[in-house]
Amino acid sequence: MTLSPINRRRLLNFKRNRRGFWSLWIFLALFILSLGAELIANDKPVLLRFDGKFYYPLLVDYPETAFGGDFETQANYRDSYLQDLIAEKDGWMIWPPIRYSYRTINLDLQVPAPGPPSTDNWLGTDDQGRDVVARLIYGFRISVLFGLILTIFSSIIGVAAGAVQGYFGGLTDLLFQRFIEIWSGLPTLYLLIILASVVQPNFWWLLGLLLLFSWMSLVGVVRAEFLRARNFEYVRAARALGVNDIAIMWRHVLPNAMVATLTMLPFILNGSISTLTSLDFLGFGLPPGSASLGELLRQGQRNLNAPWLGLSGFVVISLMLSLLIFIGEATRDAFDPRKTFR
Repeated sequence: MTLSPINRRRLLNFKRNRRGFWSLWIFLALFILSLGAELIANDKPVLLRFDGKFYYPLLVDYPETAFGGDFETQANYRDSYLQDLIAEKDGWMIWPPIRYSYRTINLDLQVPAPGPPSTDNWLGTDDQGRDVVARLIYGFRISVLFGLILTIFSSIIGVAAGAVQGYFGGLTDLLFQRFIEIWSGLPTLYLLIILASVVQPNFWWLLGLLLLFSWMSLVGVVRAEFLRARNFEYVRAARALGVNDIAIMWRHVLPNAMVATLTMLPFILNGSISTLTSLDFLGFGLPPGSASLGELLRQGQRNLNAPWLGLSGFVVISLMLSLLIFIGEATRDAFDPRKTFR
């Protein structure tokens, strides 16, 4: 697949912005690693051999009786009793680098929780005895996935609304603008807090609530591009040839509007992640017990005697948002026809 000259120039401009180029690779590496969080931090072994057979605890929940235990409950592989039973049958286990999941409580702490950093818990534990590193890895994944999904759906709705406004104009544009002015004037944060206090939000419920208000960020940009392009000669020629409006909007006008849209996507993703973090910090975000960066910051606020909590959450959030800002700046420069690098 060959790139057009203009896309080749955009790609070259993006690469020449070294800060944004390396930020993209660092962010992708961190995100890909977080997708395999279960292989990095987990309280279950990756592979287990017992009595000549192989078991896969990450994929299948085995009862304790499968390894000679007494109960039908799910096996606790961190229990020394179960480990001794497996060792008696010449068994062995391959563990992830971090033997804690985001919800695993360290029952062997020598001090009251939150525990300080140690060789067992690299960044300490939170006020419930859960490993901070594991919660950071899982929290990073949830934040990025939430931001990506929210950005994609809000962009689709915003682009569609802006395209209809700008292309048809007139009364359609007028009514849409008045609706957006009223809708954007609503106190978004207070409404989210009220709705979250009425219904216990989960990942998808919270995503739907934020989607009600986040789709307006791209409407103005797309509307302006369609208003500008709808009277161009090629659009008039397409109308004269009998091409329907949807085909004209999709094939001829939308590609021009997507240039401005793509430059804003990293900043919209940044805002989506910040919104989720803020709601979690206030206690109106993901359900209790979920791996959340905002909840870790709230623990840091409540436990000033445990600075590793607030500092860990702050460093991860700052790094993530900074990388996205650098990527957004590089993307903006790449699509800017006036921007050149020597």
